[in-house]
Amino acid sequence: MTHSDLAARIHAVSHLTGQFTLRSGRTATEYFDKYRFGADPVLLDEIALGMAALVPAGTEVLAGLEMGGIPVVTALGRHTGLPCAFVRKAAKTYGTCRLAEGAEVAGRRVLVVEDVVTSGGQIVLSSADLRALGADVREALCVIDREQGGTEALAAKGIQLLSLLTADDLRRASPH
Repeated sequence: MTHSDLAARIHAVSHLTGQFTLRSGRTATEYFDKYRFGADPVLLDEIALGMAALVPAGTEVLAGLEMGGIPVVTALGRHTGLPCAFVRKAAKTYGTCRLAEGAEVAGRRVLVVEDVVTSGGQIVLSSADLRALGADVREALCVIDREQGGTEALAAKGIQLLSLLTADDLRRASPH
Protein backbone atom coordinates (compact mmCIF):
# COMPACT_ATOMS: atom_id res chain seq x y z
CA MET A 1 0.00 0.00 0.00
CA THR A 2 1.45 3.39 -0.95
CA HIS A 3 1.69 6.28 1.50
CA SER A 4 -1.17 8.11 -0.26
CA ASP A 5 -3.28 4.92 -0.37
CA LEU A 6 -2.75 4.46 3.36
CA ALA A 7 -3.69 8.11 4.00
CA ALA A 8 -6.85 7.71 1.93
CA ARG A 9 -7.80 4.54 3.77
CA ILE A 10 -7.24 6.07 7.21
CA HIS A 11 -9.18 9.19 6.17
CA ALA A 12 -12.09 7.10 4.91
CA VAL A 13 -12.22 5.02 8.09
CA SER A 14 -11.51 7.58 10.79
CA HIS A 15 -12.31 11.13 9.64
CA LEU A 16 -15.33 12.69 11.35
CA THR A 17 -16.75 16.20 11.19
CA GLY A 18 -18.74 18.03 13.85
CA GLN A 19 -17.84 19.67 17.17
CA PHE A 20 -15.19 17.85 19.19
CA THR A 21 -13.27 18.65 22.37
CA LEU A 22 -9.73 17.29 22.14
CA ARG A 23 -7.61 15.96 25.01
CA SER A 24 -5.68 19.24 24.88
CA GLY A 25 -8.91 21.09 25.67
CA ARG A 26 -9.02 22.61 22.21
CA THR A 27 -12.13 22.29 20.08
CA ALA A 28 -12.08 21.05 16.52
CA THR A 29 -14.52 20.61 13.66
CA GLU A 30 -12.65 17.59 12.30
CA TYR A 31 -11.59 14.55 14.24
CA PHE A 32 -9.57 11.45 13.42
CA ASP A 33 -11.14 8.63 15.44
CA LYS A 34 -8.17 6.47 16.37
CA TYR A 35 -10.41 3.65 17.55
CA ARG A 36 -11.72 3.18 14.03
CA PHE A 37 -8.28 2.48 12.58
CA GLY A 38 -7.03 0.73 15.73
CA ALA A 39 -9.96 -1.70 15.63
CA ASP A 40 -9.42 -2.69 11.99
CA PRO A 41 -6.76 -5.45 12.11
CA VAL A 42 -5.88 -5.27 8.41
CA LEU A 43 -5.55 -1.47 8.41
CA LEU A 44 -3.69 -1.48 11.74
CA ASP A 45 -1.20 -3.95 10.30
CA GLU A 46 -0.60 -1.66 7.28
CA ILE A 47 -0.14 1.29 9.63
CA ALA A 48 2.40 -0.64 11.71
CA LEU A 49 4.25 -1.72 8.59
CA GLY A 50 4.59 1.92 7.53
CA MET A 51 5.64 3.00 11.01
CA ALA A 52 8.29 0.27 11.30
CA ALA A 53 10.44 2.10 8.75
CA LEU A 54 10.38 5.21 10.98
CA VAL A 55 11.67 3.53 14.16
CA PRO A 56 15.04 5.13 14.94
CA ALA A 57 18.14 2.96 14.95
CA GLY A 58 19.14 2.05 18.46
CA THR A 59 15.59 1.82 19.81
CA GLU A 60 15.38 -0.93 22.42
CA VAL A 61 11.78 -0.69 23.66
CA LEU A 62 8.53 0.57 22.14
CA ALA A 63 6.33 2.30 24.72
CA GLY A 64 2.65 2.63 23.83
CA LEU A 65 0.60 5.22 25.69
CA GLU A 66 -2.73 4.35 27.27
CA MET A 67 -5.15 3.86 25.58
CA GLY A 68 -4.91 4.55 21.85
CA GLY A 69 -1.18 3.84 21.64
CA ILE A 70 -1.59 0.29 22.95
CA PRO A 71 -2.95 -1.40 19.80
CA VAL A 72 -0.53 0.62 17.65
CA VAL A 73 2.52 -0.36 19.71
CA THR A 74 1.48 -4.01 19.78
CA ALA A 75 1.15 -4.12 15.99
CA LEU A 76 4.41 -2.19 15.59
CA GLY A 77 6.20 -4.65 17.87
CA ARG A 78 5.14 -7.48 15.57
CA HIS A 79 6.84 -5.76 12.62
CA THR A 80 10.01 -4.66 14.43
CA GLY A 81 10.53 -7.55 16.82
CA LEU A 82 11.10 -5.01 19.61
CA PRO A 83 9.64 -5.55 23.07
CA CYS A 84 6.76 -3.33 24.17
CA ALA A 85 5.90 -1.45 27.31
CA PHE A 86 2.36 -0.27 27.99
CA VAL A 87 2.36 3.11 29.73
CA ARG A 88 -0.49 4.14 31.98
CA LYS A 89 -1.49 7.74 32.64
CA ALA A 90 -0.99 6.95 36.33
CA ALA A 91 0.43 3.93 38.11
CA LYS A 92 -2.29 1.58 39.20
CA THR A 93 -2.87 1.24 42.93
CA TYR A 94 -3.14 -2.56 43.00
CA GLY A 95 -1.28 -5.59 41.70
CA THR A 96 2.16 -4.55 40.44
CA CYS A 97 1.42 -0.83 41.01
CA ARG A 98 3.47 -0.05 37.90
CA LEU A 99 3.25 2.89 35.54
CA ALA A 100 4.87 0.99 32.66
CA GLU A 101 3.86 -2.65 32.20
CA GLY A 102 5.58 -5.20 30.00
CA ALA A 103 9.17 -4.61 28.88
CA GLU A 104 11.62 -3.01 31.31
CA VAL A 105 12.41 0.61 30.39
CA ALA A 106 15.14 1.53 32.88
CA GLY A 107 18.49 2.08 31.20
CA ARG A 108 17.06 1.47 27.73
CA ARG A 109 16.41 3.68 24.72
CA VAL A 110 12.63 3.95 24.53
CA LEU A 111 10.50 5.14 21.62
CA VAL A 112 7.14 6.53 22.77
CA VAL A 113 4.31 5.43 20.46
CA GLU A 114 1.02 7.32 20.20
CA ASP A 115 -1.94 7.30 17.87
CA VAL A 116 -2.85 10.97 17.27
CA VAL A 117 -0.84 14.00 18.43
CA THR A 118 -2.31 17.49 18.76
CA SER A 119 -0.45 19.49 21.42
CA GLY A 120 1.83 16.63 22.47
CA GLY A 121 0.70 17.04 26.08
CA GLN A 122 0.30 13.37 26.95
CA ILE A 123 3.62 12.47 25.35
CA VAL A 124 5.32 15.22 27.39
CA LEU A 125 3.77 13.89 30.63
CA SER A 126 4.41 10.22 29.89
CA SER A 127 7.96 10.86 28.67
CA ALA A 128 8.75 12.66 31.92
CA ASP A 129 7.37 9.65 33.83
CA LEU A 130 9.41 7.24 31.70
CA ARG A 131 12.56 9.31 32.17
CA ALA A 132 11.94 9.27 35.94
CA LEU A 133 11.96 5.46 35.66
CA GLY A 134 15.36 5.62 33.95
CA ALA A 135 14.29 5.43 30.30
CA ASP A 136 16.24 7.25 27.59
CA VAL A 137 13.46 8.95 25.60
CA ARG A 138 14.61 10.90 22.53
CA GLU A 139 11.77 10.40 20.04
CA ALA A 140 8.06 9.80 19.84
CA LEU A 141 6.29 8.20 16.88
CA CYS A 142 2.64 8.73 16.02
CA VAL A 143 0.20 7.61 13.36
CA ILE A 144 -1.23 11.12 12.80
CA ASP A 145 0.29 14.49 13.66
CA ARG A 146 -2.55 17.03 13.67
CA GLU A 147 0.12 19.73 13.15
CA GLN A 148 -1.16 21.87 16.01
CA GLY A 149 1.97 22.45 18.08
CA GLY A 150 2.93 18.95 19.15
CA THR A 151 6.23 18.95 17.28
CA GLU A 152 7.30 22.19 18.94
CA ALA A 153 6.11 21.23 22.43
CA LEU A 154 8.01 17.96 22.26
CA ALA A 155 11.15 19.58 20.85
CA ALA A 156 11.14 21.89 23.87
CA LYS A 157 11.44 18.74 26.01
CA GLY A 158 14.20 17.20 23.88
CA ILE A 159 11.89 14.83 22.01
CA GLN A 160 11.71 14.60 18.22
CA LEU A 161 8.24 13.82 16.87
CA LEU A 162 8.13 11.38 13.99
CA SER A 163 4.82 10.77 12.23
CA LEU A 164 3.51 8.33 9.69
CA LEU A 165 0.99 10.89 8.45
CA THR A 166 0.02 14.49 9.06
CA ALA A 167 -3.44 16.02 9.06
CA ASP A 168 -2.46 17.67 5.78
CA ASP A 169 -1.58 14.26 4.27
CA LEU A 170 -5.04 13.01 5.23
CA ARG A 171 -6.82 16.09 3.84
CA ARG A 172 -4.97 15.71 0.53
CA ALA A 173 -6.03 12.05 0.42
CA SER A 174 -9.69 12.97 0.93
CA PRO A 175 -11.89 12.35 -2.11
CA HIS A 176 -13.76 15.67 -1.46
